[in-house]
Amino acid sequence: MSLMPGFTARYIRANGVRIHTRTAGKGPPVVLLHGYPQSGIMWRKVAPTLAEQYTVVVPDLRGYGDSDKPRDGYDKKTMAADIHAVMTALGHDRYRVVGHDRGARVAHRLTVDQPQAVQCLSVLDIIPTHTLFRDTGRELAAAYWHWFYFQVPDLPEVMIGAAPEPFLRFMFRALSGEPGAIEEEAFAEYLRVFTLPGTIRAGLEDYRAAATKDFADDEADLARRIACPVQALWGESGKMHTLFDVLATWRDKAGDVRGKPLPCGHFIPEEAPGPLLAELMPFLAEVR
Repeated sequence: MSLMPGFTARYIRANGVRIHTRTAGKGPPVVLLHGYPQSGIMWRKVAPTLAEQYTVVVPDLRGYGDSDKPRDGYDKKTMAADIHAVMTALGHDRYRVVGHDRGARVAHRLTVDQPQAVQCLSVLDIIPTHTLFRDTGRELAAAYWHWFYFQVPDLPEVMIGAAPEPFLRFMFRALSGEPGAIEEEAFAEYLRVFTLPGTIRAGLEDYRAAATKDFADDEADLARRIACPVQALWGESGKMHTLFDVLATWRDKAGDVRGKPLPCGHFIPEEAPGPLLAELMPFLAEVR
């Protein structure tokens, strides 16, 4: 049984890699970008409703899901270029972007690098990468321990690879605010793609890039402002809510920023699809 019935899956060669992509619907294009340690199926509770009004594009990011897993290219400039190439290949020169977690970081960079293409940006449960590293303190380091553990070369690949299922279950349990939001069928699919050759390494390289090249790229672009409207939503049970003024961090990056916390933990599209759609639909509809 498909977790995203009505969506057509295909491979699109983009920026030198094959990106596994699901599409459905008609209307203005919207691209949905997933986070770690997941794949495009994280949008399964949201995407069908969006497809009633939009052409919905759901890629697996480079290194994730059923997409290619090359040795490099996990900086957000490259991953954003992947997504722009996917959208261009599908005939979409301008589009709306929604991203969660790692996908939201790709979405942020995509908006900076392709301002003529991105019509609006919705980011779920993140603050900007540069801000996070710049302002990391004791509480954040403890809550987001994996950001720093993943920086160690080689060792995380060995340890996570030795027990991938307990690792995934721990991550989902630790960051969720709603038990059962990730049902067993979905977990089985996450485990399948997480244990494909190269996926564990690729996800770690994504985080390693954040602390190195992404930080440097963001530092170089501190003066650049996001031109399109920005929506920031986050889980009120998560650490972003308790440690940061989330809207203020995005108002440092853009002039038109709005948003609020939602009644859930980190995995917003799976824990609170109804409240997410209630905020997302009117925001996306503002674009003309």
